[in-house]
Parts: sequence; C-alpha cells; structure tokens
Amino acid sequence: MAPPAGQIRPAKYLASFVLIVVALYALVFLTGNGSAKPKLGIDLQGGTLVTLTARQEDGAQPSEEALNRARDLIEVRVNGLGVSGAEVVRDGNNLVITVPGADSEGAKGLGQTARLAFRKVIGQPVPAGTPATAPTSSGTAPSGTASTPPSAPPSQSAGTPSSSNAPQGRPAPNLAAQPSSAPPSSSAAPSSSSAPASTPSAPSNVDPKIAKEIQEAKAVRQSTDPQVLQQAALLLDCSKADPLRGNDDLDKPLVTCDEKGEFKYTLAPVNPPKEDTQTKPDDYTNYSRLTGEDINNAAANNNPNGTGYVVNLDFKSEGGTKWAAFTSANVQQAVAVVLDGEVMSAPTIQSAIAGGSTEISGKFTLKEATNLANTLKYGALPLSFDSSEAQTISPTLGLQSLKAGLIAGGIGLALVFVYCMFYYRLLGILTILSLVLSGVIIYAVLVLLGRLIGFTLDLAGIAGFIVAIGITADSFIVFFERLKDEVREGRTFRSAVPRAWVRSRRTILSADAVSFIAAAVLYVIAVGQVKGFAFTLGMSTVLDLVVVFLVTHPLVALASKSKFLSNPSLSGLGGAAREGAAHRAATTGKTTAVKEA
Repeated sequence: MAPPAGQIRPAKYLASFVLIVVALYALVFLTGNGSAKPKLGIDLQGGTLVTLTARQEDGAQPSEEALNRARDLIEVRVNGLGVSGAEVVRDGNNLVITVPGADSEGAKGLGQTARLAFRKVIGQPVPAGTPATAPTSSGTAPSGTASTPPSAPPSQSAGTPSSSNAPQGRPAPNLAAQPSSAPPSSSAAPSSSSAPASTPSAPSNVDPKIAKEIQEAKAVRQSTDPQVLQQAALLLDCSKADPLRGNDDLDKPLVTCDEKGEFKYTLAPVNPPKEDTQTKPDDYTNYSRLTGEDINNAAANNNPNGTGYVVNLDFKSEGGTKWAAFTSANVQQAVAVVLDGEVMSAPTIQSAIAGGSTEISGKFTLKEATNLANTLKYGALPLSFDSSEAQTISPTLGLQSLKAGLIAGGIGLALVFVYCMFYYRLLGILTILSLVLSGVIIYAVLVLLGRLIGFTLDLAGIAGFIVAIGITADSFIVFFERLKDEVREGRTFRSAVPRAWVRSRRTILSADAVSFIAAAVLYVIAVGQVKGFAFTLGMSTVLDLVVVFLVTHPLVALASKSKFLSNPSLSGLGGAAREGAAHRAATTGKTTAVKEA
C-alpha cells in the first residue's frame, strides 16, 4: 500500500543516493587510469589560450565543412606539440585552442592557415627598408619577373644529403650577368661571403595610385605587368599587416616579405596562368607546380655537415616527380617556401634532386627548424584565421587563481553554514550535510565530464558553483519555511513534514527550472569562458534537485520521527511551535465559547 501524499520511506531514498554516489566514484577510480582530479582550465593550471576567427577574402560566411576541416587540421598540430590535455573547440566561427602547461607557447602559431607553396625567387631579395632601383620603360620579362639589386638575406640551401659536396662559399652571381628569366639566388655560404649589397637609387617614376594601393589591392602585388610588379617591390612596407595573407593567387607572381619583415621578394607563379596555352606541361623553368599537398612528411634534425639544424623533407610520389623536374631546371637558383604569402625560407638549389627526399639547410635554430618542419608537414587549412585573442598564463598565476577560487567558495559556504546554524539549528545541520553531499556528487561529475566531453573547470566555472550554493540553499529555505508555517498552524513536527514537502516541492521545481533555463540561454548565446559559468550553474541546479529530493527531504523526515531530534528547542522550530500552541489554544477557546453560548 502506497504511503499518503508527502509520506515517504526515507531509507529507500537515501539508499538510492548512496548507490548513485558509489556508481559515480566507481567510474572515477576504475576509468581514466585511476586519476580522481577534474580537468582544469588554463587559468587554473597555466597555459595558453588562443581564439581564432575565420575569415574569407570575399567576406562570405565560412561553411560548416571548411570550419570542421580546419578544426581537425589544427587539432593535429596541437597534438604535434606533445602536450597532454590540449584541445581545439569550435565556438561559432571561432576556433578556441587551449594548451595547458608551461610548454604551450607554440600554440600561438597554430592558427597559421598554412597555405603552403613553392615559388621560384626572381632576382635578389631586397632589404625591407630599402627601395629598389626604379623600373625602366624598356624592361621586359616573363610573367612576374622583376630586376632588383643584388642583395641577399642569410643563405640557405636545398639538396639531397649527398649534395654536401656542392661548392660552398661561392659569392652570389652578379645580377647583370644573368638572364632575366633565370635569376640568381643566395649562396649556401655564410652571409659574409655573399655579394655586397649595392646602394639602390631612389625611385623616380613611382605611380602615386599604385603606392596607395600597395597594402590594399591584390592586383598590384600580383600583377602580370612587369612594371607594376616592380613598383610594388619598390613600395611594399613589410612593417604593416599583409591583407594578402593566405589569399594569394598561385597562378600569378607575388611581391611579398619574409616572415621576419627583413627582406622583400619577387616570386614567380606556382602554376602557369590558366589562360596560358603556350607553356608546356613539362616546363618547370619558372613554375614549381608544388604546394603543401605534395608533401608527405617533414622533420627537424641535427645538421650532419656542421652546426645548427636542417629540415628533412619527403614528397609524395607525384610531388617527388615535380620536385625533381623543378630542381633540374633551376640549379643554383633560389626557391621560396611560402606560407600564407610570407617567405618562410628561400634555399638555393645546389643540384638536381631526385628520389622525393631533400634537405633544407641554413642557419636554423632548433625552434626555427621545428617551426618550418611543422609548417611543411601539417598541410594547408581551408580558411584564413585572425587571432582575436591570445593569452598566456603562468602555472604560478594559475595556482594562485585556483587558491583564490577555493577561498571564495569556502567563504561562501561558511557564511551559509553560520546563517543556517543560527536560524535553523538542527535543520541547519541537515542543510550543511546536504551541501557537503552535493559537493561530493558534483566533484565526481566534474571528473567524469572532463574525461567524457573534455569539460575543463576554470575560474568562471568556479564562480558558477559559488552562485549555485545560494540556489541550493534557497531550496532548503523554501522547504524549511513552509515547514515552519505548518507548525505555526498547530501541527506537530512529524505531521507538518509531509504537508510542507507537498506544498514546497512545486515552488522548488519552479525556482530551479527558472535558474536552469537562464543558465541554458546564457550557455547558448555566450562565448569563451562565460560558457563555463553557465554550464556549471546549470549542472549545479540539476544536482540540487537530486540532493533535495534524495537527501534533504528524507533526512528531515527521519528527524521528525525521532523524539530527541524533534524536540522544538533542538530542531529550531521552538518559536513556530509556541505560535502553533497559541493558535490551537485560541481556536479551542473560540470553539468552546461558541458551544457555551
């Protein structure tokens, strides 16, 4: 026979709660290598957070497919850092990269779109702060050819491991002795042995319109008109942001800078222009026809022939064929490794390279060689990204933030405890016990969510838990105040509990539903760490109902059945009991008077 409304079997409810706790902690300790710690955000353990905003040159909305592809590729790069706990999460059109730990600085470069291509270097690189010689009206050159002074950046070379016998220390050939279609490149020797830079003359016939459009118009820096291209080389400012970054046309020449902003390069197209019907398919004199999709693998290694580091590069089958043909046609010429329109490296081809493997050598540090290898290895992204947020937090600061959050939560709990003990006495003790058990179940859920969905607890999440303490305590107060109202009406503690529960239950459900809806809406419309606040607030609200229904109510019901615990002076219901006695006396007296009359 079912008990009357409001009457429950407390042991049954408490046993259900115990089973839930046991099941949760069994999952905590039996999975995840026995680790019982929640996953912390970078603001609590230190690390790097980078938010990337996708953009397209035409301003169109990025497609879901492109965003998901970009997320997958960047995730591969994140894993390549070798740091555990790193993740990439989509947030609308943003990709949020979090890399915890002290060795997370590399995350700031993960947003490079890696639109990789190999372009032949035309002429000599020009120092970024120095204008080149003004063009002449008689200059003619193949598409993208421009003559520049013979000044070169620090040398690098490309070749097979066996190419180390190639002549070293040779000065760069004089530009005037070279055909315009076969420009020289920097030598493999140290920079001290390269040709001395000549002092360029000031430009004399610069078009002001072109000067204004250099940093704005794609057509100017990728013009097929040699004179326009030369003026672009004159006026390009490497200190300014590049609007062409990641959006250069591979079928056109390119005037650009190196990644450090030290030199300006004029580069040939990667592929022959689509309208070019005269170029033979096997002509690799000016066109490398190589992109990042032709690369199979790349790795940074110690230089076997000297100090520093080299990058060993392996091409796919078709890419190896292209590379062999291109190097055969361009021995002692420079080829630029171009990432998102910036020159990452410009080694000299020492000899024809067959077999699909090559080596890029130069004065690389380990970090530079690793970055270049990663750029070559991980391929191209389908979108360009701007870094809208990048922050690095030290582990020490993260530990201090965690302590501050725990102290704030402890202060909030202590204030609730003091209030409950002062105002509710025994009921206050039940409130404290309920909050402690709520914390026990929340901790287990946090650990499991970190493993299952990658949820990380950050400072905003801790703030959500602190706010949730008040919501949980509010549910207890609603129940206890309704209980006092029943006692004031003359009922005993034991008879008041079921009636108070039936009447307060709907209010508790309504209040928690409002809190949960608010948290859900905030989670949907918020970005960044505010989502963590909304998630923990909503989760705590749901778990509040579990604790109130399975713990608080059964414990109060058990206390009401004990003669000792139901003592009004101990239970905190003394004032309400006296008011109830007065109410009964007044009611009884009134009824008697009516009978006597």
